[in-house]
Amino acid sequence: MQTDYVQRFLFEDLDIRGRLVCLTGAWQRMLDGRDYPADIASLLGHTTALNVLLGANQKGSGRVTLQVQGSGPVKLLVADCTAELQIRGMAAYEKDIVQPNASERGLLGDGRLSVTHEDLKSGRLYQSLVPLEGDTLEEIFVHYLSQSEQTSAWLRLDADGGALFGLLLEKLPRADLRDPDGWDRIRHLASTLQLDETRDVQPYDLLTRVFPEELMRVFRLYAVEYHCPYDEDKVKDMLRGLGREEVESILAEQGEVVIRNEMCNHEYRFDGRVLEELFPESRQA
Repeated sequence: MQTDYVQRFLFEDLDIRGRLVCLTGAWQRMLDGRDYPADIASLLGHTTALNVLLGANQKGSGRVTLQVQGSGPVKLLVADCTAELQIRGMAAYEKDIVQPNASERGLLGDGRLSVTHEDLKSGRLYQSLVPLEGDTLEEIFVHYLSQSEQTSAWLRLDADGGALFGLLLEKLPRADLRDPDGWDRIRHLASTLQLDETRDVQPYDLLTRVFPEELMRVFRLYAVEYHCPYDEDKVKDMLRGLGREEVESILAEQGEVVIRNEMCNHEYRFDGRVLEELFPESRQA
């Protein structure tokens, strides 16, 4: 049973294409140990679903990072996805002012959405920025597609602490010529999909249940995994870059060096013994 996946498909007779992402285990691992309130987890789930829908469309060795920056209680939502569909993400919010059952726009306030495409081989970055226009992340992202890609799109997102899904439909240029009613019909059928229907269901079975009378071409299924390993060596390299004098100063002031990786929810702690490991040449001198 494939439970963490993104599935691309095409309606053969309609010139409408789609992508479906459903995550359970990978999503639960992203949330593990974070204790996000339900509303924050839902917003991060929507962001993660969007990120995977974008990541599934990239080629080569790359990474797509989706960020939503707001002026409301939720200050930052961020998720990234590699070409291998390895994901990670986090939310930053002010705990004391998050109101239960607040709307998505009430949580976000004003701000912007950014999508960054990074070529990991060349190091080149391509970034798109749009203001937060819409009451939900669905509306905000559809606005982004209309601005950046001039694409007519329809989007459905849902998430809780156990699962998430995202369904993106894109209308190709000749769709109305193929079937003038096709776009409205497909959007109506797609709007009936509920989160509970996506749990423990194979993607082909799910799609044929939602669109029972439509001819579809279903492409290769891609697995998605949460990937944010504990990497102490990388943190030590960063400390070496600071230099012995700076590390000694931190130790003298605080008694230990504490590095917090919010993206991966990891904490690294080092006491004075790390100096000899990081700077052995200083000891010999």
